[in-house]
Amino acid sequence: MSGGLFSFLKSRPIFWLSVGGTTVGVACGVKDLMQGGKFNKETDEKGKVVIVTGSNTGIGKETVRELARRGATVYMACRDMKKCEEAREEIVLETKNKYVYCRECDLASLDSVRKFVASFKREQQKLHILINNAGVMRCPRSVTKDGFELQLGVNHMGHFLLTNLLLDVLKGSAPSRIINVSSLAHTRGEINVGDLNSEKSYNEGGAYNQSKLANILFTRELAKRLEGTSVTVNALHPGVVDTEIFRHMGFFSNFFANLIFRPLFWPFIKTAKNGAQTTLYAALDPDLAETTGKYFSDCNLKDVAAAATDDQMAKWLWAVSEKWTRPQIIKLD
Repeated sequence: MSGGLFSFLKSRPIFWLSVGGTTVGVACGVKDLMQGGKFNKETDEKGKVVIVTGSNTGIGKETVRELARRGATVYMACRDMKKCEEAREEIVLETKNKYVYCRECDLASLDSVRKFVASFKREQQKLHILINNAGVMRCPRSVTKDGFELQLGVNHMGHFLLTNLLLDVLKGSAPSRIINVSSLAHTRGEINVGDLNSEKSYNEGGAYNQSKLANILFTRELAKRLEGTSVTVNALHPGVVDTEIFRHMGFFSNFFANLIFRPLFWPFIKTAKNGAQTTLYAALDPDLAETTGKYFSDCNLKDVAAAATDDQMAKWLWAVSEKWTRPQIIKLD
């Protein structure tokens, strides 16, 4: 009986089709399991003003899409205006929310950051949520317009300046929130006090890990400085997400390697929409109204690495960042 039941598998084409179908089914099941937590609470964000950096693609774009769907006024702060406008038009057409704007902000240029902030303040008197989402990952060594190693400059210094220049508006709009998109990579990070700018030696992975650790040290130190202002600041790990940030990694940058490896990685990588869920959770969940200085992943509170709890290092990094970027920091009351 059983021999007759499975005799069709003796046909090679049918056997391999069966194996292929099973493999795809298992891969899809794994893919679904790896998508992480979801932010399912419905919130009304009408009247809220939000800035999202690096939002013309990937996690940032999906974050803007959901914020627009919920009625927020959203500023897409991006370097590439053509891609930004294309993303904006798509989101406006889909959400029917016309209050989505593209504004140029190149985090690799302190001058561009300052111009963005000046322009924003001429247009808006309020800012309820700042999402520092933009980032670069494991790129060949290059420097920003101000001479910072690119990953340190974009992932940390640019956002440090942007945030500090917007603190007065955030305080005036309180309760308000600052969200810093960091990474699990912070657990492998170390702040190189003797060579913060990677001028003596450079390792692309080490520089990325350092910048992500810097995000969390910045978050914790800023939370302390903002105590009593009703402005909260939290960091998060979005997960391993299928976005353009992987473009500099060797096995994705080569066409043939990409052809081979991407299908193998596909079941374990989040979609951009699912990668945006923890950002939305940290930015919008009413239960986090008074939560500050914390780190989240998969819409849950997570512990940080020991290096991220070093308060003295956080103060040192703040002092260096302040010296290098020279923000006109608003003194807190």
